[in-house]
Amino acid sequence: MVHLASIPSDDVAQAPLIEGMEKVNIGQPEEDEASTAIYGSRYASEELPVHEMPEKEMPKEIAYRLIKDDLSLDGNPMLNLASFVTTYMEDEVEKLMAEALPKNFIDYEEYPQTAEIQNRCVSMIARLFNAPTQSNDDTGMGVSTVGSSEAIMLGVLAMKRRWQNKRKSEGKDYSKPNLIMNSACQVCWEKACRYFEVEERYVYCTEDRYVIDPEEAVNLVDENTIGICAIIGTTYTGQYEDVKAINDLLLKKNIDCSIHVDAASGGFVAPFVVPELAWDFRLEKVVSINVSGHKYGLVYPGVGWVVWRSPEFLPKELVFNINYLGADQASFTLNFSKGASQVIGQYYQMIRLGKRGYRSIMMNLTKTADYLAKCLEQLGFIIMSQGAGQGLPLVAFRLDPAKGCHYDEFALAHHLRERGWVVPAYTMAPHSEQLKLMRVVVREDFSRSRCDTLVKDFKLACQTLDNMDRNSLQRHMK
Repeated sequence: MVHLASIPSDDVAQAPLIEGMEKVNIGQPEEDEASTAIYGSRYASEELPVHEMPEKEMPKEIAYRLIKDDLSLDGNPMLNLASFVTTYMEDEVEKLMAEALPKNFIDYEEYPQTAEIQNRCVSMIARLFNAPTQSNDDTGMGVSTVGSSEAIMLGVLAMKRRWQNKRKSEGKDYSKPNLIMNSACQVCWEKACRYFEVEERYVYCTEDRYVIDPEEAVNLVDENTIGICAIIGTTYTGQYEDVKAINDLLLKKNIDCSIHVDAASGGFVAPFVVPELAWDFRLEKVVSINVSGHKYGLVYPGVGWVVWRSPEFLPKELVFNINYLGADQASFTLNFSKGASQVIGQYYQMIRLGKRGYRSIMMNLTKTADYLAKCLEQLGFIIMSQGAGQGLPLVAFRLDPAKGCHYDEFALAHHLRERGWVVPAYTMAPHSEQLKLMRVVVREDFSRSRCDTLVKDFKLACQTLDNMDRNSLQRHMK
């Protein structure tokens, strides 16, 4: 388990690195803290503290170097094609973000201009998503978060509480809320439902459909449904779900059900590549939208945003008013303290690039993804994602069963790792998990030149695996 760490027992913490071998003591070099080089100091001959904080301090230069050496075992973020997360920002914005590191964003009284910058970002994003702005009394609301996971949690809480309030006012049972979503949703949706005791109702993928079926989704709606989740840019294949079809069916059948749009990945892509696509607040039933600033918003992790169509869809009892930071302020977050750097980074990107800059970047990424898809198709892969801007700038693909390869996508991903590439292999969503596929996410720093290098390595990896027999391949995978 990576994110949830267990605390080792004393026996484990004190055990030698190799069983049967006591910890080696090679003696200490002479103490000369003023002139000894880092690797001539005693710290270089000792193991780094792992389980317990050391009793004494060490020089800052040595601490920096030893931790940097430890981190050198991590992969190169630019070669991690599994992740949607931004891996490049300009030097100027990095400097701005570094200068803001000491600021606690939540302290609006102490840092009022930082709070103002968040408000500017919310306004810009809401308008990007076509939020109603005609009336002073009914304009949208929004807040920054540490990512789309928190944004989705807040969106689900708002939908649940609004549904509960409606049921209470009607004197009806409000103990069995449910939420409708695609089985290919991101895991944070499952977390939100389980943490907040909402029944998960899935529209399952099939072997040839990897997005939600609008008719099936609307048919699952009942009096206990708090909303429908529609995704603009699915994690598995990057496709945009048909939010308009869901909206139109709800209106046609006169069903009182809200739509939350998970635009974590696509919220900063679709408005610039396919501006004519109706998926946002132009649709009557869309009441809230989340987006990740640290994905195609082009900011380092972690920052996200959630916007509501109007105050009507954010129940007042979920907003807390506090004054113990020196002034009255409203708060609707799952956490409290957080850094201000990412919000400032988001503002920089939006005013530095403007709509034209974002459009240029997203169009370049789309062209690179289309080029990569054509190359992989020529190599014999089946493309599962949509090109020409009809989905995210990524390529999802799988081996052609007709070729009868004696290796699978996982073996290919393993081989590419030897060249430093992280190209994930995974199984499809529930009820279609027999399908194996791979995915390359095209990010801002994935240039055409780097794409060509990847294609060459794909070709070489396939040739190498083709020349291996099954036994050699099994040994190679181990």
